Amino acid sequence: MTHSTTAPAGATSRNPANGEVLKHYPFATAQEVDAALQGTQDAFNSWKNSAMDDRVRLLQNMAQGLRDNSAALAGMMTSEMGKPVTQALAEIEKSAALCEWYAENGPAMLAAEPTLVEDDKAWVNYLPLGPVLSVMPWNFPVWQVLRGAVPIILAGNSYLLKPAPNVMGSAYLLRDIVTKAGVPQGLFDVYNADNAAVAASIKDDRIAAITLTGSVRAGSAIASMAGAALKKCVMELGGSDAFVVLADADIDAAVKGAIAGRFMNNGQICISAKRIIVEASIMEEFTEKFLAAVQTLKMGDPRDESTYLGPMARFDLRDELDGQVKATLAEGATLLLGGEPLAGEGNYYAPTVLGNVKPGMTSFKQELFGPVASLIKAKDADDAIRMANDSEFGLGGSLWSRDIEAAKNLAKQVYTGGMFINSPSFSDPRVPIGGVKKSGFGRELSHFGIREFTNPQTLWVEKG
Repeated sequence: MTHSTTAPAGATSRNPANGEVLKHYPFATAQEVDAALQGTQDAFNSWKNSAMDDRVRLLQNMAQGLRDNSAALAGMMTSEMGKPVTQALAEIEKSAALCEWYAENGPAMLAAEPTLVEDDKAWVNYLPLGPVLSVMPWNFPVWQVLRGAVPIILAGNSYLLKPAPNVMGSAYLLRDIVTKAGVPQGLFDVYNADNAAVAASIKDDRIAAITLTGSVRAGSAIASMAGAALKKCVMELGGSDAFVVLADADIDAAVKGAIAGRFMNNGQICISAKRIIVEASIMEEFTEKFLAAVQTLKMGDPRDESTYLGPMARFDLRDELDGQVKATLAEGATLLLGGEPLAGEGNYYAPTVLGNVKPGMTSFKQELFGPVASLIKAKDADDAIRMANDSEFGLGGSLWSRDIEAAKNLAKQVYTGGMFINSPSFSDPRVPIGGVKKSGFGRELSHFGIREFTNPQTLWVEKG
């Protein structure tokens, strides 16, 4: 008699720095899925009537809980997806600050809003919508989750997280931390649902809305399901942001910004400088300085505080990235640096710079999610803006120039959800983040994000 050695269906996390299998997480059973859905519904039924002061106090306690447990949480993130530990700690601190920012500013965003109707007869109440299902990626296991969860919970909703398979440990640890900080049972929960269970959850009446950050493929599938169920959804999908450097830019500052914008988090960021478009008159100087700066970046053990570039998070994605690099070179681009996986057991890819990239090439039209920069020459500012818009994506972008007023006018010509002048793209709770075209729809953060999952209820009062 033979016995199967096949592991049960589920998610298996591996340490990308050495390939070590960390833990296997079986998929939730039908009973566990039902319990999670009922738990989030029960939590919402209670939480929707909670006092705003109690919600604010909870966010403040969450911030403290994150800081108290930052070492353990950062260690889990580093081991599961290879994030350099200094960047992991920074992500946790940013998430704690997010809790505090919404605690201070969120209540005013949810207050009843007057309208232009005379005699103060009409107001808009921002009421909670219900349990929100969140399907999240692996690249920011804390920030990406909490930038959605914090305003969702403050608005009176409950939050059910379906994490990426390779960061399940981080998700469960985050749940434990916020639970110890006082989050009621079921208000912030995690389940390891397979695709069928996610689809069933979207249809389930106990889920009111869905938010997803991920690929275009995943977003299209889940948005279709949400539409069929007539449920609100927010989609933050892929990006291939243009990083435009005009002839009058401070080149040294632009190089520094391009390094952070392209290689932070090992290049695994949706809003990052994937297409670096430089005016022809400064291309040679920019390229020389950029290559020199890339070569100073230390790649190695992500647990080492001096490491800037760690391993890529998933072994299959390294293979995909290498294929995109090779395809771009075959199309006529020039390899200026790197261009190959590094030998050894870890999932490292050499920091890579591609020159002579042109519209239509693979690295121009596709999203490259890893430590690869594409340098693209523009004839002039108009040509640079034209190429910035030559993309199916529209998430973020940046523009470098000493002429701020001219840059502001040019930025409005780029069809994206955000443009940053003399700064790489980044997310901040004070401003919305989201995209257009195949980068998705809806917004997170700021007052736009907190109101996405509310019911703007009109209240009209005749005064007798």
